[in-house]
Amino acid sequence: MTGTGGSRQATLTDAQKLDWLRLLRSENVGPATFRALVNRFGSAAAAIDALPDLSARGGLRRRIKVCSRADAEREIETAARLGATLVAWGEPGYPKRLSDTEGGPPLLYAAGRLDVTHMPTVAIVGSRNCSALGRRLVSTLAHDLGAEGFAVVSGLARGIDAAAHQASVRTGTIAILAGGHGHIYPAEHGDLANAIKADGALITEMPPYWIARAKDFPRRNRIISGASYGVVIVEAAARSGSLITARFALEQGREVFAVPGSPLDPRADGTNRLIRDGATLTRNAEDVLEVLRPMLGLFAPPVAPLGEPEDGRPVSADIDDSDRRRVIDAIGPSPVAIDDILRLTGLSHGQLMLALIELELAGRIERHAGQRVSLL
Repeated sequence: MTGTGGSRQATLTDAQKLDWLRLLRSENVGPATFRALVNRFGSAAAAIDALPDLSARGGLRRRIKVCSRADAEREIETAARLGATLVAWGEPGYPKRLSDTEGGPPLLYAAGRLDVTHMPTVAIVGSRNCSALGRRLVSTLAHDLGAEGFAVVSGLARGIDAAAHQASVRTGTIAILAGGHGHIYPAEHGDLANAIKADGALITEMPPYWIARAKDFPRRNRIISGASYGVVIVEAAARSGSLITARFALEQGREVFAVPGSPLDPRADGTNRLIRDGATLTRNAEDVLEVLRPMLGLFAPPVAPLGEPEDGRPVSADIDDSDRRRVIDAIGPSPVAIDDILRLTGLSHGQLMLALIELELAGRIERHAGQRVSLL
């Protein structure tokens, strides 16, 4: 199989999908490094074989932890018992808008009606401690967007998220989970999750029984925004997690909409600031549709080709210790753009990508949005 910039990833075989899961669950392999490894080595299987040598070259002084075949098989079987299917980047069932997002997860567990993921999508997020007026507005907004053929994406949280799902469950809704399918959070939304599974889709990048931690919710938020044409923020306080979703949306090139509120209501402080900073003031569904209708069908090609070519030939680029040192010297504790590192080091793109793979596998760098990296 081959991947091209203008077409979606072909369906993987079961063996290839198992290798993808093993690679993704191996130590220090995030979405960006996963993509770089598969593109460099031609397949996940070849990349797995290369992990020990690459991490050692990057400075890791012990053997890197590689996910075993048995552990990966067990994870897939557990998910299947929960009604969830492992969906690879670009396959049917993988949200279309998420495919063209930097850092989109290579694999997702999806349950429910996977055809919903191919509808045009709008995210609606906001305060957990929402007002009665905010809940009523969201219900109307989600219902009207659903009537216009949009699936509503949200995070299954209390308050605004729950109201958005409830109002759109019959027309199409997608819940992005911060934990696994076996740990619905919050627990009182179990019935809502079952209703969504019947008519919409439940999606997560986490293993089946993963219990969500605080740092997993921003990861969920980046999927919510990445899977959508635009994000509507309703009742977000100054330090609301919904503003993280808005920031991700801007980084991913998505539209940001905000419902205004009283200056005296702290739940409106974040949304009012978004409007001040350029978000589209939103009163009703028509304000959203006016912006998004012209965009329908204008999907960009995926961020980078990602395939499993049958020949499995690796990309020919190599580096030595002096090249590696130049890369390390060009990176500091603050995020630096990869393009800037290219100019500073004089390395080819392939050489720099290899150096970054080695350093990330060794746990020495961190990747950030906007093609930036920093030293740990």
